[in-house]
Amino acid sequence: MFRQSSLVFRSTRAAVCRSRLLQSPLHTLIKHPATRRRHFHGYGIFLSSIAVCMALTSAVHLDAPAKAEIREDTATSIPFETSLRIPSRPPLPTCTLLGVGVRKVSFLRVKVYSVALYADLSDPKLEIPKTLSADEQISYIINNTTCILRIVPTRSTSFSHLRDGFMRALYARAKLARDEGTLSSETENGIQGPLRKLKSMFPNMPLQKHTPLDIILLAPQPGKQRTLVVRDLGSVEDSWVATEFFQSYFSGEGISPPMKQDVIRSLEHIETIR
Repeated sequence: MFRQSSLVFRSTRAAVCRSRLLQSPLHTLIKHPATRRRHFHGYGIFLSSIAVCMALTSAVHLDAPAKAEIREDTATSIPFETSLRIPSRPPLPTCTLLGVGVRKVSFLRVKVYSVALYADLSDPKLEIPKTLSADEQISYIINNTTCILRIVPTRSTSFSHLRDGFMRALYARAKLARDEGTLSSETENGIQGPLRKLKSMFPNMPLQKHTPLDIILLAPQPGKQRTLVVRDLGSVEDSWVATEFFQSYFSGEGISPPMKQDVIRSLEHIETIR
């Protein structure tokens, strides 16, 4: 009985309080400055929090990078960006994808890696003569602008395994040039040091599947040797070694015939991708 009376009393008192609040003038509800400050201070924090959240959301949205366009090597499904800019000092230009293809070895035609050729086509001084053959146009691009070969292994391999393939290709290029009489003994002697340096740059370490290896041929500069950069491993300054490294990928059928054919197709409509 006592509990019921207490509950009734409390309910009645609450109702009376609500009634008085509703009937009281506005100035009696905010007559205590401290209460008013606490009220508006809390409300201000609430609004500030909303503003900060909106600003952060906007910043994240505005700063989000545009999604890169991708092309896949149809033989391996390995993706390649259609434009590539490698962070460096001094900065490198943005290079355009010209072709992708798979590299196969042995009579079993084992897929070793996918490779892509990129070139800086933004240089207005790069005028590719239309009268040249496809092979000559590829050579012209290699000889006159920044180029990148991006190699992506289809399975785990090693730097030394790739290095051995690179060196065999360069020695074969040197022998061919010597046989054709286009490599003087002076030049041949001069490239031995750069060849040894290039060979020494590759560590005896594994290269994991789908890990890209970028090889960069810097644009020619008057009075200077061209530079071949193996990203994160080192560089070699020798015009013959640098350019012939890239030329070896397109000699004859090419180290990757599918990539060479893809580059040739791109050259047929080069103006639309520049």
